[in-house]
Amino acid sequence: MPLAKFLRTIERQSALSRPERLCIIDQALLLLEMNYVHLPLKRAMHAIDPIQQLKLLKFRLETKDRSKMESGMQFNRRLLEIFASLRDLHTLYLLPAPFKNHTAFLPFLIEQYFEKQGKKLIDKYLVTRVVDEFIDPNAGDKAAQFQPGVEVLFWNGIPIQRAIEINGQTQAGSNPEALFARGLDNLTIRPLDTSLPPDEKWVDITYQTSAAEQLTVKLEWLVYKSDDKPLTAMMSRKRRAAIDLKKAKINQVKREFFSPRDIRAGKRFADIFYSEVRRVGGQAFGYIRLFSFEVDNSNDLVRELKRVITAAGFPQQGLIIDVRGNGGGKIRAGERSLQFFTPRRIQPELFEFINSPLNQEICRRDPLYRPWANSIAEAVVTGATYSLGFPVSSEEECNNIGQVYYGPVILITDALSYSSTDIFAAGFQDNEVGKILGTSDNTGAGGANFWRYDDLRKALGRKSQSLFKPLPRDADLVFAMRRSIRVGKRDGRPLEELGIAPDHRHYMTKRDLLESNVDLIRQAAQILSTKPIYSLSIEPMKGGLRIAASSKVRPRDKRKRILRVDIFVNGRPHKTLNARNGFIAPTRVSLAKVKGKLEWSVQAFDHHNNLIAAARSQ
Repeated sequence: MPLAKFLRTIERQSALSRPERLCIIDQALLLLEMNYVHLPLKRAMHAIDPIQQLKLLKFRLETKDRSKMESGMQFNRRLLEIFASLRDLHTLYLLPAPFKNHTAFLPFLIEQYFEKQGKKLIDKYLVTRVVDEFIDPNAGDKAAQFQPGVEVLFWNGIPIQRAIEINGQTQAGSNPEALFARGLDNLTIRPLDTSLPPDEKWVDITYQTSAAEQLTVKLEWLVYKSDDKPLTAMMSRKRRAAIDLKKAKINQVKREFFSPRDIRAGKRFADIFYSEVRRVGGQAFGYIRLFSFEVDNSNDLVRELKRVITAAGFPQQGLIIDVRGNGGGKIRAGERSLQFFTPRRIQPELFEFINSPLNQEICRRDPLYRPWANSIAEAVVTGATYSLGFPVSSEEECNNIGQVYYGPVILITDALSYSSTDIFAAGFQDNEVGKILGTSDNTGAGGANFWRYDDLRKALGRKSQSLFKPLPRDADLVFAMRRSIRVGKRDGRPLEELGIAPDHRHYMTKRDLLESNVDLIRQAAQILSTKPIYSLSIEPMKGGLRIAASSKVRPRDKRKRILRVDIFVNGRPHKTLNARNGFIAPTRVSLAKVKGKLEWSVQAFDHHNNLIAAARSQ
């Protein structure tokens, strides 16, 4: 449906009465004052006062004559601006019906790439997908030549980079990289329950063809009504989620209209990830493209990832995990997966509540949050702003399987990697699993798990009836309830706003956009090729184990080869196998004399006594 037609049909439905508006403001004030975990940080970093802004909006609404009350559209705009000032995609005002489940979009996608001109890198913008069926066949040659591969120069007469920057200022990116990435990602797809419809009914796109001819095409905004079920489900599950709802809705439209049809993926996890073998310089590398952590059961995703990376034929010499554009999902799904790639014990990230009487009551009532209750109570004495930190994923479940992949691993991120993907990347870095290669200078920096308005009402039971009133017309409020803080070398550092800086930076090329990220994968492979490759094979057999191990390192890294392998049985040292030139040939280790329950673990060490590979009985 054209946007102009949609707006005509919903003109009367979008009006909100004064009591309905006051109800939304009152509940937003309560959440931000009593529950919103990032309020002190946001006030400090952005010099804002959303509480005072809401109070002023309420005052003006109460004192204005009814006849002079601004339109429902303008009221929604003001609320969206206040929430956008927080720069937090976990904390949103979701517009009521009729905007709910509708998305405005243009029938094409734009992506950024960089080109060297002398010593400078110049950013350019390429059309990478076009849905021809939504382009007027009578629009002539200018529309016919608007195809993937053309370079966009202007948006309604504004230079395209500036148009992206302007759009980014209305988004909730936590840092400059995220603001720009949001401005680009949201440029042609705009969920209407998180942002108002575009002001213009159509756009004029000036582009340059491969023959250097400049043309302008007029394209009309369209409106798509999405299926609410997947997003309703992800918002209604247990309160351990961390997801970027706006990105999830954008990705839903991309899958519907722009997804390439030749990607091979298992049906059950087709929207979550796919794996393939990428060859660079004659060497095979495993490649996993993780679109989301939003699954019904995090254990299912963990099992499927393990199956894929240990399958016969999957390269064991190096693995590339690509989480660009991953808006998050289940925190446990990400954190539990980290154990597959390192011999070290995984320490999950920690989460804190802001100290308030309301949060203390919530934690006191629910056994799930009981660990936080005592420290919130202590704030009366200590004056602390935040509670103590406790993990969402238990340390036991983050280590109950152990390492299964022994080659080097690299993680690819961008400024749209957000929420539980931020938490996954933080865990990857904090637990020293491997290096991070970024196509941006930072991730989206969304360090929290979010709750819905209804989650609060349910958590407080009958007591909520006096505090939380039902929101009108299916409007909703979501907010960051617990903030994530780092562990390891960055212990105590908040993830929100600061994000994860990559170890290496890649600037996307035109070949990346048109040839399946060929230059990005090449750089990732070059980084992996400098890392040691280990293997550790444990074959249980009658009365013992057959153990083999190997190392492949650069000549300069000889001391990183395997020196020895220690075998432990039921938690006690049992035997040590010494390596020769980094190798241990298949060797039988007898366990015949061990009585009763048998649990074994095997650990490989290098010449620096660093733990470099491990396996254990399952």
